[in-house]
Amino acid sequence: MRWLVTIVLAFGGFSLLAQQDSIRTSIDLEQFAERMFQVQDADVNYEDVYESLLLFFTDPLNLNKASQDQLASLYILSPTQIQSFSDYRDTNGKLLSIYELQAIVGFDLGTIHLLLPFVSLEESSLDQGPLFSRILNEKNRYLLLRYTSNLEEQAGYQSSQENGYIGDPRKVYGRFRTSRRDDFSLGFTFESDAGEPIGFQGNQTGFDFWSAHMMIENQGPFDKIIVGDYQIQAGQGLVFGAGFNPGKGAETVNTVKRNTIGIRPYTSVLETGFFRGGAAAFTVGDMTVTAFGSYLLQDGNIDTLDGSNEVFISSIQQSGLHRTVKEISYKNQVEETSMGGLIEYQPNRKLEIGFSGITTHYSTPLLRSQAPYNELEFSGTRNTVVGTFGSYQWQNFNFFGEMARSSSGGMGKVGGVITSLSQSIDVAISLRDYDSDFHTFYGNAFGEGSRAINEKGIYWGIKYNPSRRYSVVGYYDKFSFPWLRFGVDAPSDGSEWLGRFTFNPDRNISTFVQIREERKETSVTVNNLAELVPTVKRNYIFNIDYKLSTRFSMKSRLQTSTFEEDGVLTKGYAIIQDLVYSTERWKFSGRMALFETDNYDNRQYVYEKDVLYAFSIPAYNGQGVRNYLMVQYGMSESVDLWMRIARFSYRDQNTVGSGLEESQGPNRTEVKWMMRWKF
Repeated sequence: MRWLVTIVLAFGGFSLLAQQDSIRTSIDLEQFAERMFQVQDADVNYEDVYESLLLFFTDPLNLNKASQDQLASLYILSPTQIQSFSDYRDTNGKLLSIYELQAIVGFDLGTIHLLLPFVSLEESSLDQGPLFSRILNEKNRYLLLRYTSNLEEQAGYQSSQENGYIGDPRKVYGRFRTSRRDDFSLGFTFESDAGEPIGFQGNQTGFDFWSAHMMIENQGPFDKIIVGDYQIQAGQGLVFGAGFNPGKGAETVNTVKRNTIGIRPYTSVLETGFFRGGAAAFTVGDMTVTAFGSYLLQDGNIDTLDGSNEVFISSIQQSGLHRTVKEISYKNQVEETSMGGLIEYQPNRKLEIGFSGITTHYSTPLLRSQAPYNELEFSGTRNTVVGTFGSYQWQNFNFFGEMARSSSGGMGKVGGVITSLSQSIDVAISLRDYDSDFHTFYGNAFGEGSRAINEKGIYWGIKYNPSRRYSVVGYYDKFSFPWLRFGVDAPSDGSEWLGRFTFNPDRNISTFVQIREERKETSVTVNNLAELVPTVKRNYIFNIDYKLSTRFSMKSRLQTSTFEEDGVLTKGYAIIQDLVYSTERWKFSGRMALFETDNYDNRQYVYEKDVLYAFSIPAYNGQGVRNYLMVQYGMSESVDLWMRIARFSYRDQNTVGSGLEESQGPNRTEVKWMMRWKF
């Protein structure tokens, strides 16, 4: 009977689901990311978030085994949809076909289309010989090679090696990975940024950065064992927050709650925010225990105390750049040793209780500058953070929270509830309170700032989907900073709200209008005295996507902003037109954008299509034009090629960049090549 229903659904107007593999191959991650994030803030590390998103894309969840936490961690499904899916699976057993998603109450076509690239029904067989043999015979493996360079010569390459960049003006990236779901994952990544030398002189090991991992799953009593580079996500991210955490954006409800996903391989080329060593997780009854150890060399600025031979580090360098003699001198100067773990108790799918802890030791004391805003920041060689977290599902209400304490005595607390008031209305409320002396190095909890420190706030989010054609979403966030911050010489507060109306008149047209306002305080100097003044930034976006045929689609966007500081108003705008044309083997993507901003406060962040697994959100600032053209060619079933050329052409300047990054002329042109070989 279920197969009959599946066949009927397949011919019921949703034939695009039959092409899940092609959807995954050509998925516009920009479309998904645009729904999740609002690219208006420089504080958010979008590359880090995007890399986390790629983990789901390259290793999709098995819908027949995925837990509610794992489904929630995609931030696509509402609590009601997750509960409806679980009830359907409990009643009918494993899904026989991806078409069955259409039969689940509350699953509309738009939601299913967003879900498809990150889920699968494929089962992994664990009884096909020894592990080494399974790795050698696995067909799911690929190698990526990417080359990026600017055509205009920058000042850093014209200077001597003592004052300029030592390496060549190219960025080289590579990634290899082979994996089998619920069985193993093996891979390595390497990168050298533009200006970084490649070779084996001195302590160099070829490329500037290497990352590798080997993970096995479901081996004996262990759920996971990993050696190499990895991350951990648990609770609400106060202690371990390395998962896919998009923060505030157009997805106003589901992104408020973090979800425990435990150990995950690290495959990014961001050179901080991960562990290097080993970790293991095993389950005893309803309890899962995870333990880990890490030894990592960090970049640090070594200095000496006046009048003594005692050394210290004034900061941990997180840029990962080693292009000049000075930057290279920072490399691997600090030994960071971390250990800890977490315990998760889950007697049923409605209740989760957990405990987590980590202690981190630096080989050299960290002593920050004497600036007033640093007075409550971490200093010393050791920091310990312990916490407890939990969540409870009661009918349509999902309650969650976490509380943690660092060795300084500072506390971090966050909690809230997500609920579906009906099939068309979802609501979220979240409260947070992060002390000014709460120090967490690997946390990434929900909030206004980039770190869970010196912040209090309350967030309300709502999503209203009365039909498939239109929806309304919005949030309001009220926050305060009890202590000083960089650039703000007194306690301050602020607020932020967003509203978006989406209208889809038919299957080929999608439009939305969005307004966002952020109010904060900043410091200005008047008569040699610092005082707080209010700032207000407003962003307006109108976007329309339209599909003209199966091969040709277009996107038009107008986004503007205003920024007001102490009564002075400035403006900015960008007009963007995108075109996409595809054939069986070729795909062409292009953009023409016109922008003009009064100052950097009105810079316009816009997603750009990029080569596979790459990410681009440049800031459109000044007066000029932004164009790019990307070509993808499927050479064979196993080899795909990409070429992308992108250019800024400015009307208000004769040089681009500053310092060592400066180039002569009004243009900045980037060329990028990539190959993917599946073998």
